Amino acid sequence: MTEAALVLLSMFLMIAVGLPIAVAILGSALIGAWALDGNLGFLNAALSLYDGATSFPLIAIPLFILAGALMNTGGISSRLIAFVSALIGFVRGGLAMVTVGASMFFAEISGSSVADVAALGSVLIPAMKQKGYSPRFAAAITSSSASLAIIIPPSIPMILYGAMSDTSIVKLFVAGIVPGLIGGILLMGLSYYLAVRYDLPREESFNLGRLWAAAKDAVWAVVLPVIILGGIFGGIVTATEGAGLAVIAALLIGGLVYRELNLKRLYVALVDGVLQTATVMLLVAASAVLGLYLTQAELPQHLAQGITSVTTDKLMVLMIINVFLLFVGMVLHGAAAIILTVPILMPLVHQLGINPIQFGILLTLNIALGQQTPPVASVLMASCAIAKTDIWSTTRTNLPFIGVLVTVLLLVTYVPAVSLWLVGIFYGQ
Repeated sequence: MTEAALVLLSMFLMIAVGLPIAVAILGSALIGAWALDGNLGFLNAALSLYDGATSFPLIAIPLFILAGALMNTGGISSRLIAFVSALIGFVRGGLAMVTVGASMFFAEISGSSVADVAALGSVLIPAMKQKGYSPRFAAAITSSSASLAIIIPPSIPMILYGAMSDTSIVKLFVAGIVPGLIGGILLMGLSYYLAVRYDLPREESFNLGRLWAAAKDAVWAVVLPVIILGGIFGGIVTATEGAGLAVIAALLIGGLVYRELNLKRLYVALVDGVLQTATVMLLVAASAVLGLYLTQAELPQHLAQGITSVTTDKLMVLMIINVFLLFVGMVLHGAAAIILTVPILMPLVHQLGINPIQFGILLTLNIALGQQTPPVASVLMASCAIAKTDIWSTTRTNLPFIGVLVTVLLLVTYVPAVSLWLVGIFYGQ
């Protein structure tokens, strides 16, 4: 136990001195493997490194990332924004609501918060600033809605968790629908309240002709996620095959229907997709080695024994897990946080009879919170960069929106039906 704690401490020290997170994870895992098995540990690590990056479900990650990049460069995301703006933009504070609604639509293709901010924030944040919204408010609502969007399927964190915990990714996708919708409605309600309180502007008055024109122009963009998710939930395609379908559809719609995806833009989308994929998959491969070491060192079993020696009450244990995950999410990027915590916590989850699907949604929500809370706050930083505002003042403005994420997390934690109701309807569980 002490040796395993030292290995984890060495990982955090490597991150603190500026090493890339994947290098820190792999380096600490190799130290642990050598301490346990000597030179044989390096051989086992090499095999784990290969196996960790070649899991079939994980192929969905680069495909969904590429689909999001194609949506951004192929004109799909801009049409989604125009449609949602025509639908709800006439309400006071409508642009903030448009940001939430567009994020929810965009999430149904990309599964990535960072892609969401890059695609939508570059359009909506300048528009909000032009209309009189403060840069901090614009950055905060864009960032929070993007993080909430990873709860709505498809979700790259859910794919990672499902692959690592051997949990059905499709069931995780279904479980995320209700919490995602609740969070989206709460964010819109909060945006309206703040708009009235601070006298934020309305957009143009409601115009049925404008809505009809925007709907016709965006019909393929709106139907696209319905087709893909319908195929996944209906059992026609797997999550990985659905990701491939998303790429093909984004190519056809952007290139042939909207005719905005030329070779130059395709190159930009491919480069963007490759860079994001490389970051995630390096983390995944390194995590397999760390997971092997943690299993051999029996750290998960020791942790489970330590927590259950204090309390066996499931609700108290869930609270302890949430606090632990919140801390990890504050200091590690989302993928790294999942990679580190799943091998440690899954034995405890199984021991206490916590539904692994409910736990997957709980974990994803904690990752969403970590994306909003410094010092890492990866999504908030991206949003602040677009809005040209500092992260600390934006964090204060973001606190009410973070409160929405916490509310959804508590609902998922203590009201299991919030995440499991639809799963029960679809799969009889």
